[in-house]
Amino acid sequence: MDFDTPTDRIGTGSTKWDMMEPAFGIPAADGLPMWVADKDFEAPDFLQAAVRGLVDRADYGYFCDFDTFHDAIEWWMDTRHGWRIDTDWLFTTHGLGNGIAMAIQTFSAPGDHVAIFTPVYHEFAAKIGRTGRVATELPLAIKDGVYHLDFDAYAARMTGKEKILLISSPHNPAGRVWTRDELRQMAAFCERHDLLLISDEVHGDLVYQGHEFIPTHAATPETEPRLVVMSAASKTFSIAGARTGYIMIPDPVLRERFGAFYRALDISPNLLGVTLTRAAYSPEGAAWVDQLMPYLQTNRDIFCAGVDALPGLKAMPMQSTYLAWVDFSGTGMDRAEIHDRLKTSARIAATPGHTLGTGGETFMRFNLGTQKARVEEALDRLSQAFANLQ
Repeated sequence: MDFDTPTDRIGTGSTKWDMMEPAFGIPAADGLPMWVADKDFEAPDFLQAAVRGLVDRADYGYFCDFDTFHDAIEWWMDTRHGWRIDTDWLFTTHGLGNGIAMAIQTFSAPGDHVAIFTPVYHEFAAKIGRTGRVATELPLAIKDGVYHLDFDAYAARMTGKEKILLISSPHNPAGRVWTRDELRQMAAFCERHDLLLISDEVHGDLVYQGHEFIPTHAATPETEPRLVVMSAASKTFSIAGARTGYIMIPDPVLRERFGAFYRALDISPNLLGVTLTRAAYSPEGAAWVDQLMPYLQTNRDIFCAGVDALPGLKAMPMQSTYLAWVDFSGTGMDRAEIHDRLKTSARIAATPGHTLGTGGETFMRFNLGTQKARVEEALDRLSQAFANLQ
């Protein structure tokens, strides 16, 4: 796979490229979109072959071949993460956002609180608010340049109205890979506060050398009666447009409770999403990811080293994902000036950290899932935009 091959997604309906001007005021013609968590690589041959097979059959009607889809998920979790799941645990969702919203609605009531470790993927708070719940923010602590958990501080912030702890594992935006001990501490925290633990593990395949993603259930099997896990092939294989994710619920009581809500909504998988996920979760898909990760690691190393060389900027060490989390507090600038320089001078669209909750105010998130040349171009633009700090 040639990840260096340039791609032109302008005018294709790509959210990342075609919504950059409406969202940031930066035209795609001269802008660098580093906001939406979507990679710029062409779909690999095995995904293209799967879609061609679907087209060649010329049959887009109702379908019933769910077993091979579930078997592919089971195979992937076992071979890639050493986690043995039961296909009876599975529910297919219309993407992870849909899964998060359904889980919140199933296991809490309007007015209840949902705890989140902030800063975190902005859609967590958005889903909590849209479902009529309230977010309890538990800010992550920075120690030795990376995020850590502070459960003594979190206990003081709990209101007693919390019903759920919603986590991102690995963590988006910082790429923090939670250790087995940290996951166990989260489970113990849920036990003490009688919380359901919902773990979004969509970035679990994208972990760099020296770090290991551990599925929450594998780390804390004793928390099964209060655990809901969800994932998708979308971030790993850039197939978010297929709107297909899945929820895994090991506990039969929780599973039946969720299943009742799920069936009431008459949800079922879509043919394209099943086809793409099944093709992705294969030996060919595994080999492709093994080629992808060294390339992303090179992008990470280039970008983080380049950012750290700029006065006032500091990239948090990335243990996973293709999302770099950069602190601009050392510039002494306020948020408006930082955003203006990125927009007007650098012409880079990056995710503003304050939209990800408490603790993100001085940060920006940059998507490195693109060609190396574009990452290098982004560094050149940042250097020029903040040249007066040299």
